[in-house]
Amino acid sequence: MASAAASAPATWRRTLVCASLTARTPREMAAEVAAAAALGADVAELQVGCLDGFEPRRDLPVLLTKPRPLPVIVTCRPKWEGGQYKGEEETRFEALLLAMELGAEYVDIEFKVADKFMNFLSGKKPETCKLIVSTRNYENTPSVQELLNLVAQIRATGADIVRIATTASAIVDTSTMFQVLEHCQENQVPIIGLVMNERGFISRVLCAKYGGFLTFASLEKGKESSPGQPTVADLINKYKIRQIGPDTKVFGIVGNPVSHSKSPIVQNQAFRSVGFNAVFLPFLSDDLAKFLSTFSAPDYAGFSCTMPHKETAVRCCDDLDPIARDIGAINTIIRRADGKLVGYNTDYFGAISAIEDGIRASQSTDSTTSPLAGRLFVVIGAGGAGKALAYGAKAKGAKIVIANRTFGICFLELLLNQFNLITAQIKVFTLRGQTFPARAEELANIIGGSALTLSELENYHPEEGMVLANATSVGMHPNVDETPLSKHALKSYAVVFDAVFVPRETRLLREAAACGATVIDGLEMLIRLVIVQFKLFTGGMTAPECLMREAILTKTH
Repeated sequence: MASAAASAPATWRRTLVCASLTARTPREMAAEVAAAAALGADVAELQVGCLDGFEPRRDLPVLLTKPRPLPVIVTCRPKWEGGQYKGEEETRFEALLLAMELGAEYVDIEFKVADKFMNFLSGKKPETCKLIVSTRNYENTPSVQELLNLVAQIRATGADIVRIATTASAIVDTSTMFQVLEHCQENQVPIIGLVMNERGFISRVLCAKYGGFLTFASLEKGKESSPGQPTVADLINKYKIRQIGPDTKVFGIVGNPVSHSKSPIVQNQAFRSVGFNAVFLPFLSDDLAKFLSTFSAPDYAGFSCTMPHKETAVRCCDDLDPIARDIGAINTIIRRADGKLVGYNTDYFGAISAIEDGIRASQSTDSTTSPLAGRLFVVIGAGGAGKALAYGAKAKGAKIVIANRTFGICFLELLLNQFNLITAQIKVFTLRGQTFPARAEELANIIGGSALTLSELENYHPEEGMVLANATSVGMHPNVDETPLSKHALKSYAVVFDAVFVPRETRLLREAAACGATVIDGLEMLIRLVIVQFKLFTGGMTAPECLMREAILTKTH
């Protein structure tokens, strides 16, 4: 598929935010409607099948008495459609009719029984109530044509609004739904089209770009009514869904995992503060090349790349910034006006400047040179971030040591790419006692370094003032008890940096500080690199640095 909805819909309507409520008692659910209104929701979905011992004539008047703070959708989803209702169909139909008579603005009925329900109504539906006919696919996302055929079948039942939910096996499935939404907007068909689970998350936000009738959200975390559902507060405050329209540019962080990323919070606030019409999203993607080829429309204007795509991204770009080419890994992709993708690396600047400033703040240094000049600089990790750190430190005059948990082609690529630039001693060793293949020893000999075993590393201390930089995910949430190096070994280092920023204080940093080292956390790297990315994303706009720093620091757990 060449693009995801290659042009904005011809007709567009503002997407409503609907809080999907699943309280167990009528009074609790009524209170949740008020809470949803206070958060800024436009509509509330009352999933009455979730009520304990649901009795329509007793419970519905409590929920539907006017004045109400929000219009409501009444849903009584049966077990066979993923809901909680276990009773008879006729009783369910009677409850939905009663909801209409009591003034519900919308009633939802499943496509499988829509014809039976219409026969049951026999023209009794009030004109003030809109009928939503819904279907859910918990297995996959069918093709565009299959979904359009389904839309036509649902409309034929007499539906006022079409509601389709599918399941994402890959993030590119959302592109299928966007094309369906686009088609429906062009033909003025009100539709709710969403893709469930984390890989489908972006459909819950970007449906606003394509004019989806509404999107569902939970009142708070832990109260989701379907997989991948955001909260009302996140949709409105974090993703600024009220400002999303057909001309909104789309940016995001592509990787696996991405749910921990602070970038959406930071970039969305920054975009809004300078009046830049864009949204920044988490893109959970396993296949970067397929993601980029699918979301190739001009509005998909740039991406941050994180694990495991930083090196793969090099092969996906049409052009590379010279520094990114030297490093052999990128963390930022920009789509030019001609559609070509250009790769950049801002990791090295973010990390190295954070380390330099950390040293200057804690130690007396010569202001005319980098505090890294002449120091032995040990990088743990030979992936994209490790390469960036090695490149940046080497450019500052440090002597580079690269350590990695595994040994593979990434070392060869790094060292061959930089061989002609090397002016410092380079040593290659591995962790966890793995045995070096002959290629590792051969490469170490070529560059004048050496290969060390884990036991040698534990007591490795050839000089004072050494710097350690962890560029792996070891110690990242939820594996917070892990550390890439023992506390005993940390005693040899004067400065320790950890690229992990969730948690902010990792075990590595905690133990290094206890040993007397100057420690620099990954948040400082993140703050600096996202500021550079903002300028790339916006075509050179001045970044609101104070706002971005505050957003990162206040949202870190």
